[in-house]
Parts: sequence; C-alpha cells; structure tokens
Amino acid sequence: MSLEWLVAWSWSLDGLRDCIGTGIQSVRDCDSTAVVTVACLLVLFVWYCYHVGREQPRPYVSVNSLLQGVDANGLQNGSVYCQSPECVRCTHQDGLNQKLYHNLQEYAKRYSWSGMGRIHKGIREQGRYLSSRPSIQKPEIFFLPDLPTTPYFSRDAQRHDVELLERNFQTILCEFETLYKAFSNCSLPQGWKVNSTPSGEWFTFYFVNQGVCVPRNCRKCPRTYRLLGSLRTCIGNNVFGNACISVLSPGTVITEHYGPTNIRIRCHLGLKTPNGCELVVGGEPQCWAEGRCLLFDDSFLHTAFHEGSADDGPRVVFMVDLWHPNVAAAERQALDFIFAPGR
Repeated sequence: MSLEWLVAWSWSLDGLRDCIGTGIQSVRDCDSTAVVTVACLLVLFVWYCYHVGREQPRPYVSVNSLLQGVDANGLQNGSVYCQSPECVRCTHQDGLNQKLYHNLQEYAKRYSWSGMGRIHKGIREQGRYLSSRPSIQKPEIFFLPDLPTTPYFSRDAQRHDVELLERNFQTILCEFETLYKAFSNCSLPQGWKVNSTPSGEWFTFYFVNQGVCVPRNCRKCPRTYRLLGSLRTCIGNNVFGNACISVLSPGTVITEHYGPTNIRIRCHLGLKTPNGCELVVGGEPQCWAEGRCLLFDDSFLHTAFHEGSADDGPRVVFMVDLWHPNVAAAERQALDFIFAPGR
C-alpha cells in the first residue's frame, strides 16, 4: 500500500514540475507588454475582491420607518411637519424609490408581472409624478398613475362597506361612549394618542395603525374590531391602512395637509357631529352627519375644524381606510407586498 502511494506521489510531483515548466516557458515566449498587462489586471482584480469583501452592504430603508412621524415631544403627528429625520413628510429620502422597486421585483419573481404595468410605471417615475402634481392633490409618498381623481366619492364607490358601517352605527357609538368615559378619570387614558394642532385638541384611538393591529385597543372595543374583519375593501395589510376613532374638541383646527397616497379612500362614519364642524377637501367643504359615511381622497389638500362651543361637545368619527375602487385586485395584492409593515 505504501509503495503504491509513493509511486502516485512521485507521478504527481512530475506532473506539477512539468506544468510549472510549461508555464515559465510560455511567459518567456510571450511579449513583455502582454505580461505586464496581465499582471496589472490580476492586481486590479485582487484589489477589487479585497475592497468588496471589506465593504458593508448598504441596507434598504424600511418603508414603514419612512412613514413614522413623531415630533420632539413624542406626540403622534398626523398633519404638520415634524422635522424628524426619519419622517418622509419632512425629509427627502433618496432610498425610497429604490426600495419600492426592489420590493416590486421581488413580488414579480414570486408571483407574476401580470397587471403590474401601472405600479411599475408609478414607481419608476415617482419623482416626476410627485413634483408635477397640481398643488390641490399631491400625495407625499406614493402616487399611482391613471386613477380617477376627485376630492369626494359617492357611497356607491364602496357600497357594501358603507352600508355595513352605517348599519352598525349604534354598536360603534356605544363602545366609543364606554371608552370615552375614561377621560373623566385622567387627562389622556391609555391607548389614546394626541396629535399636533395649531389650536384645540385632536385625539385618536387606533385599532389599526399603518397596517399594524393594536391588540390592547381592539380588546377594549371587540365588536368594532370584529366589524373591521367584515369589510371587503378595508386596507389592513400595508402601511397605508388605518382604522381609528378620531375626536376633535371644540376650538380645534387641523393644519392643511396631504395624505401619503392616492390608492385609498378615507371613510368617516359620523358618531357625534355637533354644529360648527367641517371637513374641507380640495377646497370643497362638507359636513359630517351622525350615522352616515363620508368618503374622500385624502391625497388632496384637506383640513378639518370644530368651531362649536364647549357645550356642543366633541366631534367624533370612526375612520377607516378603504381601497380606491379603481385599484385592481392584482394591484392590491402587489401593493400589500410592496408596502407591508416593516418591509
């Protein structure tokens, strides 16, 4: 056995010696300029491999983090510019479009490019769309091209969900009244958020906040939360989806602002609507009515105010984000993937 090994080893050495000799002779026969060129290319290749190996990969910016806006006092900021470096409303994020396109490609590889033309067009030309939009409608994060635009939508836009919400008006109102009693015991009960406003007070109680369920709040209003699951067009799986109770105290004015996207319709179900309250979208005023839904596109410049007296009490609406009726089913699935919370 050892003799066979020695013979094989000797043969290997002879082969290696012949290979080296052949290589040296080939170099001698070559032109000196060619040898120098090959040597330079080899050095450049080694340097490139070393440089790439040391470089840390640049992480993509999380879409969800771009949507977070918290001001210096830690208040939930739903309208005014908070100057936070993490807030896409306040700071231009060069990585956003790159991140969105990466997510779209990942979705198409897993599923299909079929029906993605409008989303692809929107992402590739997002900068041009947002910069050239008229000032009356200018979504701050994502604009889907070729969607019909109007400040307000009729009930027929999402008739099933509108009728379902209105039939359950008393259910939602009763759970709100139970919830609101806690305000008499402390200034800001657990689960409520206070939003920045130039005057007055604006409180929100979220069941779904930017596509993320808030379990503690949902347990306090179980029938309202179950109702959300019965809505056919509720946006619940991406960062543009919200569901909450919104309360404006008398004397409150919400600063004019744009919503983040035009792919949704914001639905307000009036729970308590005293006199002196108005919603203005795209320069067109509307009033809420108790037990009735008001649908609007919040990518238009909009504001709301409560000019009633303290005796009138707060204006209260149940707010939920629904899909724009002209966003196709395949597009909804892709947008849920692209804008998934935390992606």
